[in-house]
Amino acid sequence: MAKRYRVLIGGEWVGDSRPEIKVTNPYDDSVVGVVPEAGGEDVEAAIGAAQEGFRAISSTPAYRRSEILAKASDLILRDREEIAEIIAREAGKTWKYALAEADRSAETFRFASLEARNEHGELVPMDASPVSAGRFGFYVRTPIGVIGAITPFNFPLNLVAHKVAPAIAAGNALVLKPATKTPLTSIKLAELLMEAGLPPGVFNLVVGSGKTVGNRLVEDDRLAMITFTGSPPVGVEIKARSGLKRVTLELGSNSPTIVDEDGDLDAAVSRCVVGSFANSGQVCISVQRIFVHRRRYSEFLDNFVAATKKLKVGDPMDRESDIGPMISRAELERAVAWIGEARELGAKVEAGGGVVGNCLEPTILSGVTPEMKVVCSEVFAPIVSVLPFDSFEDALDLADDSVYGLQAGVYTRDINKAFQAVKRLDVGGVIINDIPTFRVDHMPYGGNKQSGLGREGVRYAMEEMTNIKFVCINL
Repeated sequence: MAKRYRVLIGGEWVGDSRPEIKVTNPYDDSVVGVVPEAGGEDVEAAIGAAQEGFRAISSTPAYRRSEILAKASDLILRDREEIAEIIAREAGKTWKYALAEADRSAETFRFASLEARNEHGELVPMDASPVSAGRFGFYVRTPIGVIGAITPFNFPLNLVAHKVAPAIAAGNALVLKPATKTPLTSIKLAELLMEAGLPPGVFNLVVGSGKTVGNRLVEDDRLAMITFTGSPPVGVEIKARSGLKRVTLELGSNSPTIVDEDGDLDAAVSRCVVGSFANSGQVCISVQRIFVHRRRYSEFLDNFVAATKKLKVGDPMDRESDIGPMISRAELERAVAWIGEARELGAKVEAGGGVVGNCLEPTILSGVTPEMKVVCSEVFAPIVSVLPFDSFEDALDLADDSVYGLQAGVYTRDINKAFQAVKRLDVGGVIINDIPTFRVDHMPYGGNKQSGLGREGVRYAMEEMTNIKFVCINL
């Protein structure tokens, strides 16, 4: 019998007499857990509880919020292997990446613990204007209120942590709607937050469809903010439905990597293997388009194919596996169809392309063109395209020819070209001599164009989750 879980509302674990959602292992389709499906009454109760929780956490001293977050970090590390197993079983993420996610999430909470103590305002020089000379001005940051957090399947702990930890650090309360395919990791986090001493109602967890849960959160005027990670179409709908709420959106990408003639080819090959295929390519900043100088193109492609063929596809619980399953059979079939379309339009499969159970082999394409879905859309699968270029200016044009703008990687030893890329590329992050998949959890992270609005990274998320209150004293 699969374990039956409950969800957290107002500090109480609830779930009896409700419809059930079965959570399945995408590798073998086995049921790994059963969770209660939230109805309208549950969402209403969660929002009401969050309002009460906000009163508690917003009046909690910063040092105490910091202690709670630090304790949560410690508890994640204590249970890191249990958490990794949950992630591997419900998300299909291979063990080594699942364990790394647990460790990263602990670090995210640790950063939030530090930032909770450092949040501050700023003096405003009122005597800069003759009208306000003789006055004293400053501003403070105040918590925004109740936040609705909507998260995807691909990082079921760390993407949740990037919303929950800074919200608590800033003194806000939350209602979390995790992906229905991967709610078990969030339930585990809820248990740890309660153990860490978080007041009841500050963190509330409900599981259900976007129509029942997501839309209610987005449209309810008692919420001050929605923070969402997911697809651009859903992000657009959230923005349209949210009224005057603050909205942050971390959306899609088809991240480019440029390998110039003078770039470190060996380093680029090694890192592109990781960036293209980790978590079966189901990462917002997964490497999808690699542009290589024509003089180095054949060498790069040969080495890249050889390194990719060494990856092991298999059971996520196998410590030696590199590539696990796609999140669902439907997503696997979509990815295979996109490979088929590229082939029909003239692309060549240099490696992979086959299906092993619910897994797609890591796939490298050459001979692609801009209109192919594998190039112009977000593939979100272990599929990467390698394209040649003749000049660095051409590479920048090709990389920037996208509706997305999350992050880009550039391999070059020429500092002038590096800064040229920083200036030219319309993206949220330019990673020099590394892949766009690079992210640490205290840096500002987010995209331009259809890749989203706002920034994550604990300190920067806290800025999104607070209001500025200005104070002016007439002396």
